[in-house]
Amino acid sequence: QVQLVESGGGLVQPGGSLRLSCAASGRIFSINAMGWYRQAPGKQRELVATITSGGTTNYADSVKGRFTVSRDNPKNTVYLQMNSLKPEDTAVYYCNADRIGATGPTWYYNSWGQGTQVTVSS
Repeated sequence: QVQLVESGGGLVQPGGSLRLSCAASGRIFSINAMGWYRQAPGKQRELVATITSGGTTNYADSVKGRFTVSRDNPKNTVYLQMNSLKPEDTAVYYCNADRIGATGPTWYYNSWGQGTQVTVSS
């Protein structure tokens, strides 16, 4: 069994910064792409940023230049540094891993964390 656990959400004023973390746990030997998605009230879940195991990144246009995704492969952890936050960034942020290999071997596809709330408000 593998698990993704996010942390780092909270309340921040417009223009402020937050750093989200997502750690994958379990007997993991590989993780393909990891990323962050968000869902605001009344809206569909949308992609924020992804990063492959080799470090190739992809961002939603709305966050380019403000958010940075990174990962620590030995720690099975992905980060999202969010700067210049806007009220429209308010959402629940979810961590995703598209394929996790665990001992067995067992493969887990499209795994999600439980989400962490980010609120940008004055």
